[in-house]
Amino acid sequence: MERTAGVPRGFLRFLVLKFLLSKPMSGAEIVEEIGRQTGRKWKPGSGSIYPLLAWLQNKGYTESSTIENGMKRYSLTDKGKEFFEEQVELGHNFLEKLEWLAPMFVGGFQHGPINENMLCCRESAKRALETFMELHAKQDNLTKQDVEDVAKILDTSNEQLRKVLQRIKEKKPNQTI
Repeated sequence: MERTAGVPRGFLRFLVLKFLLSKPMSGAEIVEEIGRQTGRKWKPGSGSIYPLLAWLQNKGYTESSTIENGMKRYSLTDKGKEFFEEQVELGHNFLEKLEWLAPMFVGGFQHGPINENMLCCRESAKRALETFMELHAKQDNLTKQDVEDVAKILDTSNEQLRKVLQRIKEKKPNQTI
């Protein structure tokens, strides 16, 4: 798969830096990891990964070593670690600017009037998304218990929403809420 329209420019660079921060990896391993973490929805091609790895190396952000089978593994240099921190800060600033868009994501990109039945749900979903974004911004302060509690709340909410969705699917087409 090639770069999809939904992948923001610069995101691949961020992911590569992030993966290399944790351990040395080859281009193929990076592609595989991106595929795994995106549920196989995005698997960048070699025409994206290898020029990026070459650029990072030319800038002094990475260095490579060759292992037994001739495969190159890349690792971050100190300069690369600093560059990654700059990218993280840019990402945080970007997310802060996008927080006001949360209601649009919840409401969807639709035309015509909003179904009145969904207005209260939309506001609740908006508040939940805003809270989750706030939690994400404070993730360094979360304890293991906090994370487990959030996951449990989300799982329980999803189960309940799935039950409502199933009930709706079982209704006849012209039955209304």
